[in-house]
Amino acid sequence: MPPTQSAPAQDARSDTAATPITQGTARAPAAQAAVVADPAQQRGLTERAIDKVKTVAKSASDVFSRVPCLPPKGGVPSMGSLPHVAKKLAAGEPVVIVAFGSSSTQGWGASAPEFSYPSRLLAQLKGQYPTADITVINRGKGGEDAPEMMKRLQGAVLDMNPDLVIWQVGTNAVLRNLDPAETGMLVEEGISRIQAAGSDVVLVDPQYSPRVTERAESAGRMVSLLRRIASLRRIGIFPRFEVMRDWHEKQAIPVDDFVTADGLHMNDWGYACFAQLLGDDIIRSVGQIKLGRNVPAEVLTYRPM
Repeated sequence: MPPTQSAPAQDARSDTAATPITQGTARAPAAQAAVVADPAQQRGLTERAIDKVKTVAKSASDVFSRVPCLPPKGGVPSMGSLPHVAKKLAAGEPVVIVAFGSSSTQGWGASAPEFSYPSRLLAQLKGQYPTADITVINRGKGGEDAPEMMKRLQGAVLDMNPDLVIWQVGTNAVLRNLDPAETGMLVEEGISRIQAAGSDVVLVDPQYSPRVTERAESAGRMVSLLRRIASLRRIGIFPRFEVMRDWHEKQAIPVDDFVTADGLHMNDWGYACFAQLLGDDIIRSVGQIKLGRNVPAEVLTYRPM
């Protein structure tokens, strides 16, 4: 596996989260007044920058070379339709996705920001909809769970006017022994505020990793709680815990192949496969629509999972 950065425990605070990572269609920079005195030096800098881009692209394509990314047998349960995303894509309008969560979203354990799941998800969606203006904003902050996330929901998420919010939640609640009932109430409140703002919502439950599974009873309660909330609120959920357990128990992939040495965070392969399967589900959920065409009626109507 590619080398990974040292990742602190997820329930530690992260100062780096103050600067969010935004991925999307490049915008034209403001005019620069700099004068290049040495054209040869500038060519050298440009060539090195191009080489770096090529290296990152090759690494991204090679991440599945040793172990392919396969969905669980029977597939991943449908997350229902995503009407706001589908409508925007059909109309050729910009689509804004906010990835909201803790260190799993921020990308702890990845060898570079390009290998966080929001970055990989953007690449997949741009590949499926190459002419679309899609932006994925990374609003992950290590150590947080529902209590802290709710405090920054407005500024970090809703003020971005997202069409879709992917909310990864629950891992730190398990690690910190937070009251599941309180977590459930906060998540439901958050869902209500996101939906009231006109956004689609998809929940992502905790990861299957040693630090989480050693608290098996608490982890099981959290997974069931989030699944129940998603069903009651008629929103999508990506069952990360079950998908990762399938990698290990059904596909015989060693845990060390998708989790870092800290026993908690995913590595480049783990994030890449997670993003690919999540992206596949998003693409299915918008009905495989073609840009510029009307959204099929069934896409605009919620389909129960």
